Amino acid sequence: MLQTSLYKLSVNQFADLTNEEFKASRNRFKGHECSTKTSFKYENVTFVPSTVDWRKKGAVTPTKDQGQCGCCWAFSAVAATEGITQLTTGKLISLSEHELVDCDTSGVDQGCEGGLTENAFQFIQDNHGLTTEASYPCMGVDGTCNANQEAKHAATINGHEDVPANGENALLNAVASQPVSVAIDAGGSGFQFYSSGVFTVACGTNLDHGVTAVGYGVTNDGSKYWLVKN
Repeated sequence: MLQTSLYKLSVNQFADLTNEEFKASRNRFKGHECSTKTSFKYENVTFVPSTVDWRKKGAVTPTKDQGQCGCCWAFSAVAATEGITQLTTGKLISLSEHELVDCDTSGVDQGCEGGLTENAFQFIQDNHGLTTEASYPCMGVDGTCNANQEAKHAATINGHEDVPANGENALLNAVASQPVSVAIDAGGSGFQFYSSGVFTVACGTNLDHGVTAVGYGVTNDGSKYWLVKN
């Protein structure tokens, strides 16, 4: 029996890159060991909808482009921060990824050379927030921290925590409650040329790219999927 693929590939802006060049310019997430906490904020969620799409609930800004800068970690953290800000304040504010690229450089996070979303969240918390994308726009290259723009805080967070590792139900509970920063294995050519549909390639374990889970659902033929903002 022939099976119809659930996703489509197409020639795109990455077609002139080798797979190694694609990974070097985009996939700069730095892995880490999850915490060993015994509790989890959403472990006792009593109702989990069968489908969730935070875009339809006004908690997701339009897709942004990181350019040839390996700052996926910043985009992932900012999208999650934008989501929780909308859920707590009712305001969807496009926040600045480039503030993280330029200013969050004292530890693991090193701008276009890669970083870790957990450290980005800690920077946002310690810095008392981020400014808007309009005030500190993405330049696609490393720059010097603009302290004047950095001081114009538009939104902040008061904490963050890991979803328990290898816990799909825990992740489901979390995404049912808010957009969540996640890491994926995006090193294959299928991801490089992905166009649309449910990406059914094996997930992989080399977590090299930061994205944001903004929902989940089930297709008409019963295939379960995660909705991801890349």
